[in-house]
Amino acid sequence: MADERDKELLKLFRDPSSRNLAFSELVNLYQERLYWHIRRIVIDHDDADDVLQNTFIKAFRNLENFREDSQIYTWLYRIATNESISFLKSKKRNIFVSLDDVSHALSSKLEADPQLSGDAIQLKLQKAILTLPTKQRMVFNMKYFEEMKYEDMAEVTGTSVGALKASYHHAVKKIEAYMKQQF
Repeated sequence: MADERDKELLKLFRDPSSRNLAFSELVNLYQERLYWHIRRIVIDHDDADDVLQNTFIKAFRNLENFREDSQIYTWLYRIATNESISFLKSKKRNIFVSLDDVSHALSSKLEADPQLSGDAIQLKLQKAILTLPTKQRMVFNMKYFEEMKYEDMAEVTGTSVGALKASYHHAVKKIEAYMKQQF
């Protein structure tokens, strides 16, 4: 259900004279959170910027028809999640490699990421997360890093709360096993 801030933004967006101002405010509100959500999925900064831009383009094109049966926040996360998955599938198709090879390439990018240099435990955690299947990785990232509620995650992913809890549990167990092997 849309909250009061969402309703005000939508009202401003639906008025042609204030549309750009409303969308600019929406971007300012959610840009950083969406960037990090996307970045945890696609790993690379430049790729995350591209996916984020595509997310906001889709949002701009479709916001006028937003039904208000969810929050704008969860709607944007769903778009970002779908765009991220599409990006990874496209990348996989374009380079004709297995998903394991894509994960290995993403892992190599992690090692070169200046934001993680010097933090060996964080790097190992990120590598462990990359070993997860895509859905488990997204569920883990949303719960662990973004502290998203299962109900909001259900809106984002279109998955039941029970299935999300199971995915998170399995992801945690796999990450624990990976980390034990590394130490």
